[in-house]
Amino acid sequence: MPTLDRRQALRLMALTAGCAAAPSSFALAGQIPRLDRDEESFLDDFIRQGCLYFYEQASPLTGQVLDRARNDGDGARDPRRMASIAATGFGLTALCIADSRGYLRHDQVIARVRATLEWHLNQMPEVHGFFYHFTDVETGRRWNRGVEVSSIDTALLLCGVQTVRAYFSDQTIRSLAQQIYERVDWPWMLNGGSAFSMGWKPETGFLAARWSHYCELMMIYLLALGSPTHPVSPDTWKAFSRPRVQYAGLDFISGNDPLFTHQYSQAWFDFRHKRDAYANYFDNSISATRAHRAFCLSMPRWYRSDYWGVTASDSMRGYTAWGALGSSSRLDGSVVPSAAAGSLPYLPSECLSVLRAMHARYGERAWGRYGFVDAFNPAARWYNPDVLGIDLGIGVLMAENLRSGMVWQTFMRNADADRAMELAGFHPDGLA
Repeated sequence: MPTLDRRQALRLMALTAGCAAAPSSFALAGQIPRLDRDEESFLDDFIRQGCLYFYEQASPLTGQVLDRARNDGDGARDPRRMASIAATGFGLTALCIADSRGYLRHDQVIARVRATLEWHLNQMPEVHGFFYHFTDVETGRRWNRGVEVSSIDTALLLCGVQTVRAYFSDQTIRSLAQQIYERVDWPWMLNGGSAFSMGWKPETGFLAARWSHYCELMMIYLLALGSPTHPVSPDTWKAFSRPRVQYAGLDFISGNDPLFTHQYSQAWFDFRHKRDAYANYFDNSISATRAHRAFCLSMPRWYRSDYWGVTASDSMRGYTAWGALGSSSRLDGSVVPSAAAGSLPYLPSECLSVLRAMHARYGERAWGRYGFVDAFNPAARWYNPDVLGIDLGIGVLMAENLRSGMVWQTFMRNADADRAMELAGFHPDGLA
């Protein structure tokens, strides 16, 4: 991260003045905020249209969800066939939201969830319970030789599997979900090390890269700790580093990574009012979001209070893992709505305000059948025609958590999740 001179530091501190010292009232109270009628209406449209993607852009046979789709269609499935195992995990959770809100008929949701779980248990190619990152939406076959069996993307699927397991009383769903989770051989993915491998390929074996520094990885470790069949040692919770970052008067744990890394695990695991030996991770994500907003606003050429937020997404140059704090070399004034949407529970006022402002000002071209396009740049007259399942998914789940806490409450009904957090050393914040 570049060193700031005194003038730059003072400017950044001013951008966070009045809010850096304490989290929002929602975060402090751990309660669902009161929303006015317009805010409630916006969130309802945002969540409902996002949930629709995970039903329409999925295979009725396999339940797999497309990695991406056009946002200007009529509901017909996009002809592209590449599915994402991570998007399917978000999709299973979105189906629970759609059922609870009445966005889809209950019988439709039950049928789709059953089909998805049956396929992934009995038909989908897997290796020690782990799945390939990208597959053919109808056959489940590995998309190409470059695609790995992915630890993080399997974890995202499993979070969805565990959500439907807790949400539905249907015994078939519960049994299928339990079998998918309990089949995963977590020690195998450690490959003799203390930190999880990022994946495996049949041609070359395990990837050299490991999940060894703080990012979206917490779900992998917690799912593995909580496994009743193939658990790993609680000592693995100490296997990844937690580097600290100082920015704009804020001090928090973070890698040099985009904002989504502070969102994904927290869409399901409820870290509010809890801490381990290292941090309160919910409060940590509040600080990370404040810092990201300040970083954007430090570039007034492109960003302002009603237009900010960048995370890994499509860009005019293709998919880009941009938006890391202090790294502005690749930024071009594009905005990624999932950056703010995925942080709605952390900074409700600021994130909801910017999303509504962007919808009001740019909605004619930036909003389609499934909500916001993945990214856009009005100054360059570029509006991505696609939505991406994972970016849409994190926004939908976090918007529902802001609105009702439903995903947190449902997922944490799994005894495995509670046991995992206990084994990792979590306890109520404020208690030794």
